[in-house]
Amino acid sequence: MTLDPAELGVPQDAIDRLAELKPDRAGKIFTSDLTVNEFLLVKQAGFTPLGLVLGTSVYHCGFQFRGWSRNAELDVLSQAMYHARELAMARMQSEAALLGADGIVAVRLEVDFKEWGNDTAEFLAVGTAVKADPDTHWKPKSKRPFTSDLSGQDFWTLLQAGYAPLGMVMGVCVYHVAHRTFGNVLASMGRNVELPQFTQALYEARELAMARMQHEAEQLGAEGIVGVDLTQRNHSWGSHTTEFFAIGTAVRPLRADHTIPAPQLVLPLD
Repeated sequence: MTLDPAELGVPQDAIDRLAELKPDRAGKIFTSDLTVNEFLLVKQAGFTPLGLVLGTSVYHCGFQFRGWSRNAELDVLSQAMYHARELAMARMQSEAALLGADGIVAVRLEVDFKEWGNDTAEFLAVGTAVKADPDTHWKPKSKRPFTSDLSGQDFWTLLQAGYAPLGMVMGVCVYHVAHRTFGNVLASMGRNVELPQFTQALYEARELAMARMQHEAEQLGAEGIVGVDLTQRNHSWGSHTTEFFAIGTAVRPLRADHTIPAPQLVLPLD
């Protein structure tokens, strides 16, 4: 699948900026948000930073009715949060493709609700595009640059262990947690007692987000997911509506007969 910058909404200013960073341009420089240690380890792993790439989407989240006393996923909001992130990620990958990159490392995916309205948010994906040394092939079957939210240090360690990143995978669930009835509030007043309705709601919402992330990894043919981060945010929806967001990097072994190298022991000197 090719990523057409114009179709994805990448502005001409970004295309012009990236043209200045192309490896075949004389006197070109690279840009990166990697730390010094991350930069050196990415280079040592056999990758050359090409430039900082980003994708953004300002998105209006639709309205969905929610029952006062019923636990339920809010599908409209779940789809909005997922689609907006996908747009930002695709535009970031398109910028990397313009540079001829094999992948994007140290990706940050952020959400910022704007003052223009509680239902309007900017979704931003930022990372450093990298190119592998010649005679190596790192792009997944989709031919799109891989993405990874691992730090430069973790990226180096992953490669040293014989694994490669396939791409960032994520799962989203926006969930309405039912309000308690007046009788339930009175029954638990002054007592230590579990609130099963709340417990079940949060449990189910997390499971939905995790299962969706896992499904994305399975679609990529990954062996597993590393660096998983599971967060909960209320954003601007109020205390009884919350988003669970799971994200991580899907990985594959570099060889079918791969085994993780045994650690080298350092013997003390006499």
